[in-house]
Amino acid sequence: MSSKNSLSKNICKNCGNKYTNKKNAKSRRCIVCINNNNFTKWASENEMIDNFIQEMQLKIDKMDDDIVELVPYYKFNNIKDLSEGNSCTVYLVTSTDGNYIVRYLSRHTKMKFGLKRCLNYVTRDNEFLIFLIESINANKDLLKIYGTFDNLEMNKYAIVIRDGFCEECEKCGEKYKNVRFKWCKSCQVDKLKKNFIKLSGNKEIDNFIQEMRLKINNLSDIIFEWIPYDQLIDITRIGEGGFATVFSTEWEDGPLNYNIFKSEYERLPKRKFALKRLEDTKNITNEFLNEVKAYSISTNLLDNNILKIYGMSQDPITKDYIMVLDYADGGSLSDWMKNENNYKDWKSKIIILRDIINGLKEIHQNQMIHRDFHPGNILFNCNQICIADMGLCGKVGEVDETKIYGFLPYIAPEVLRRKPYTQKADIYSFGMIMYFVATGRQPFDNSTHYNLALDICNGVRPEISESEAPKLYIDLMKRCWDLNPDNRPNANEIYDLFLSYDVKKLQKFSSIEDCCSSQTYSQSVCISRLVDNSECVDCSI
Repeated sequence: MSSKNSLSKNICKNCGNKYTNKKNAKSRRCIVCINNNNFTKWASENEMIDNFIQEMQLKIDKMDDDIVELVPYYKFNNIKDLSEGNSCTVYLVTSTDGNYIVRYLSRHTKMKFGLKRCLNYVTRDNEFLIFLIESINANKDLLKIYGTFDNLEMNKYAIVIRDGFCEECEKCGEKYKNVRFKWCKSCQVDKLKKNFIKLSGNKEIDNFIQEMRLKINNLSDIIFEWIPYDQLIDITRIGEGGFATVFSTEWEDGPLNYNIFKSEYERLPKRKFALKRLEDTKNITNEFLNEVKAYSISTNLLDNNILKIYGMSQDPITKDYIMVLDYADGGSLSDWMKNENNYKDWKSKIIILRDIINGLKEIHQNQMIHRDFHPGNILFNCNQICIADMGLCGKVGEVDETKIYGFLPYIAPEVLRRKPYTQKADIYSFGMIMYFVATGRQPFDNSTHYNLALDICNGVRPEISESEAPKLYIDLMKRCWDLNPDNRPNANEIYDLFLSYDVKKLQKFSSIEDCCSSQTYSQSVCISRLVDNSECVDCSI
């Protein structure tokens, strides 16, 4: 075989095996041969450890992979004891050689590493090996493990990991919740407890805020706060619904945000927020606090499909309590559908609906029900879908069935019959949202509300043709609004189906629809209200 032919087929010139990484082309050798040619035989004086290290080295398949090896004790200096736990001690050391990087076939010298020494594994080498394997498996996404080191005089082994990837907090010895950025949940919770100042003047609210703050579980979680009203500037009324008034504002100091470079929280000033003031909340109510809790099921900034809440405040004049929420700058789903290009683009439609059902999935996974699910309560924040208006959200089995709220075309038939409100009622609403997104029309747009309740309970549904939506889409939509709640899919199943859709085929449907469809967008507005008793159907249809 000629060298030219060997190169073209990515065949190693040493062993004849094929390599897949194009970076190997220059040396024309596979990773295994590069490894064997550049590293001498290690000697831990323990066959089990040697075999394990060899096995780890032979698993590498990319030029920039780190190589696990045995590191002699004399290669480390400046050993500093950082912390000692029940089973391990963590040291900070400097390596005179550093770790192998295959790309350069050389060592990075004088790099800092962490050593994790097993206190109980002095001579029981097989137990150390088990510990090593468990560490690699448990931390494969967090830790870079470069090898083992041994002190032959003391007959002790340690795991060598990059400094900054040590598992234990340097201050308290607890495991970091976020190893990469050294974020310790235990230390942060202690700080929040010590630094908490009671500002609301209401013991119940102060206790509630403290409870919310201590729920943090990640460095990107929002720190819930009492926000003095004078911190809220340029307050402008932007909307009013059936139960609340919404304002825009700027928070002068801004929320707390964890700076990963300084390893501390700092404020992000002058950010725009929304204020939601529920009517007649001068005396704090369970309904108000329940809505705050409902928004708080998603406090992580990286979760994008439920509107985020940052804290509470109080209007000093009206004495009404206020929620401080993310400002959704992109308007509602109804606003989005006004753009003709949007409601004819099936790729965008599927992505939007997938994000909506993902938010509903999170609500349902927390054993809650939204109860007021329609396009007016689905907002766009920085081009991300957010479910809003969580005021009617309640725990499964704890929903008041004597009052029915919502926008009638989106209310499930069993709810209109005064049956228990379940998560399957939210799925019915999602089916109607699918209809709105597919057609640009509100469900039952030409029906009167008085007759509509009876029609819904009798199984009447909006009409749609296969020229308006793909058949697989229509089939799923009809399953969602099935008269029998037990026949409706759950949020997890719907989400998985949207993930499985072939977007390219749907894009072809968009171009066909663009040529033959004469859709017109419905201008009706979704406004939730208390449904009158006369509209409910007291029957066993």
